[in-house]
Formats: sequence, C-alpha cells, structure tokens
Amino acid sequence: MDIVSVAANAEGDEIEVLESIDVLPVATEDQWKSLFDKFDSESSGFISTERFRDLLAAHGSELDPHKLEVLLALADGNADGKICYQDFVNLVRMSNKRSNSFRRAILQGGRQLKGAGALGEEVGLGLSQRLVRHIAYETLPREIDRKWYFDSYTCCPPPWLILAITIAEVAVFMYYGLQLDRWVLQVSSPHFLRGPLPYHPQLRIQAWRYLSYAFMHAGIEHLGLNMAMQLLVGVPLEMVHGALRIGLVYVCGVLAGSLAVSVTDMTAPVVGSSGGVYALVSAHLANVVMNWSGMKCQFKLFRMAMALVCMSVEFGRAVWLRFYPPAFPPCPNPSFVAHLGGVMVGLTLGVVVLQNYEQRLQEQSLFWIFFSVYFLFVLCAVFWNVFAYSLLDVRLPPTP
Repeated sequence: MDIVSVAANAEGDEIEVLESIDVLPVATEDQWKSLFDKFDSESSGFISTERFRDLLAAHGSELDPHKLEVLLALADGNADGKICYQDFVNLVRMSNKRSNSFRRAILQGGRQLKGAGALGEEVGLGLSQRLVRHIAYETLPREIDRKWYFDSYTCCPPPWLILAITIAEVAVFMYYGLQLDRWVLQVSSPHFLRGPLPYHPQLRIQAWRYLSYAFMHAGIEHLGLNMAMQLLVGVPLEMVHGALRIGLVYVCGVLAGSLAVSVTDMTAPVVGSSGGVYALVSAHLANVVMNWSGMKCQFKLFRMAMALVCMSVEFGRAVWLRFYPPAFPPCPNPSFVAHLGGVMVGLTLGVVVLQNYEQRLQEQSLFWIFFSVYFLFVLCAVFWNVFAYSLLDVRLPPTP
C-alpha cells in the first residue's frame, strides 16, 4: 500500500501533512500486542476509526489531534471508517522505515494532499520548473513520487558528480591529444598506454588502474559517444536519486568492467568509461521497461530505440577495435568486455537502486542480495588476478 497515495485519496476534510516524523506513539512490543488484541477477530478483523482513536488514547499516546487525524487517514485506506489489522501493522512498520514519500510528506508541513491535480496539468511554470517536471516524468514511474520530487527539488546540491567526471574525462583527453598530437584513434600512438591511468595486464598490481582507466579514451569518437550517453542519462538520474546512489552504480560498473577484462580477456588493456556509462544506461532502460505503463515520458519507445542504437554503435566500435590489427604487436588493442561488465551491473544492482526511490537501500533485501553477489564477484576476480595468470602461464604483452 502506498501510504501517501492513501492520504491523498482519503475522504473527508483536507489533510495537512505533519511537520514532525514522530507521528506514532512510542510503545513496547507488549503494548503493541495488547493493542492488536483489541481488534475484533469475530468481525473480520476490523475496528472502527473511532474505536482506534479511543484505544490509542487508552494506551497512553499523547498525539496532537491534527497528527491523529493524519494517522487515521493513513490507516483507513478505503475511507470507510474501518481499519483492518493488516493496515495497522503496515502503518506501524512504516513508522520504523524510511519511505521518501512518507518522510517528505511529514516534513512538508502545511502541504495539502487532497485534490492535487496531476503534475503535468500544472501551468505557469518557469523554465527551471518545467525542466524539473520533465526530469520527473523521465525517471519516476509513479505520479505521487513525481509530485514530491517536483515540490522538494532545490538544486542544492546540483548534479555535480556526473559533470565533474565528464569534465575530468575531457581534460585528460585534451592533455593526451596535445601530447600525442592525435585526436582520432589515440590508442594507435606508442605512448598512449604508458601513462598512469589505463589498465594494462602487466601493471595490474597497481590497483588504482582498475578505476582510473575510465578517464582515458581511445579517441574522440570513443569519448563523444560515452560523454553523450553519460550526460543525457546520468545527469537526470543524479538529479532524482542523488550523487551517492548514482556514484555507486557508476563506480561499480567501472570496477566490474576492468575486472571482467582481467578474467575473460587476460592479455588486453582497457580504457574508457563505458563500464560506468553502460551500467547507468542499462539500469535506466530496464527501469523504464519494468514500469512501462507508469513512465509518462514522451516518445519513450523511439527514445529507447535510439539509446539502444547508440549503445550498439559504441559496442560495435569497441569490438572492431579489439580485433583490428594492433599498431604495436604483440600488445592487443583495448578490450570491449568492460561494456558487458557495466551492463551486468546495471541490470542487477543498478535496477534495484533506481527502483527504490522511496526507501533506503540498506532496507532492501534485494539490494543486499545483488550487492553480495557483486562483492563475491570482486573477491573472486581479485583471487583470479593474484593466482590465475601464473597458474595458467598466460603470455602477457610487454609493459608499455
């Protein structure tokens, strides 16, 4: 049951949401059990709202009358004057969980929920407000979440993470472009892999390379496609879900990309932010598909097709480059497997992160399942890098 939706649809007087989240009385487990026992099991487990009000008062709760009205509206989902046992259990559980919709409703003191029209029907909005509304419809499948996001977004902090990563990637590309005097297919330069950033199997003991490779790109064609997808998808997602969540998906995708290369394409180096970019884009596309009816973005089928075309073009470029005769054998060209590592992160960990806009990730069992699988993958890949190369007697290309 969506608690804010219940409140929004409640019958009766308009309900102003509370200014404090401490809306439920503090009680011991025995006190709650005693209160539960008051529900009349012979009457299908229902109790009237008036009886519920009396029971709260009898058990020593000192609630503000206005707060009590909101509690009753939240519990009485059908607005029929009766509260069932399960509704009350859900309400008590919600008091101990962090639901963004619920907590924001509580903190948005004075906001009236009843009769609020659809966000898309609001008129007289400024340019920035229309942009925020557009992003809400791009990323969130439920109208109530879109409204809360629209009303609470303050652009403080701004979506700095994806912008900072993009600026850093452009700066690194410009530096190497000037140093190598080459802008297209920089990877063909003999000095391209000699820097401190790209991942190279001979230098895998330098652990930072498993992440720093994301700041280097094979050429302007590589950087351009990654940067376009990164900005068009990553910035809106960061505006909605925050830098911490989006950064988690991005970094996990980058790390999974380099580790996947070290396990499956053991002799190849890797450059580019495709692992992180593909993790974000895959998670977003999967979220759109899973919530297709709820997503109200315009031309969503066409835009999904265009996103898949861009991903396919970039992946095809990477596959072509990997098997193209290297400029400096025996060192092969950069691997394409990082793209697949990013996709796997996006379709697992990323989907959970984007779907749970309402709750803390640490309260989601599915998040911990996927995170545990990811951690196990990282652990196995580390052991693989430590022992497998020598056990398998892999012939590695010389150090650049």
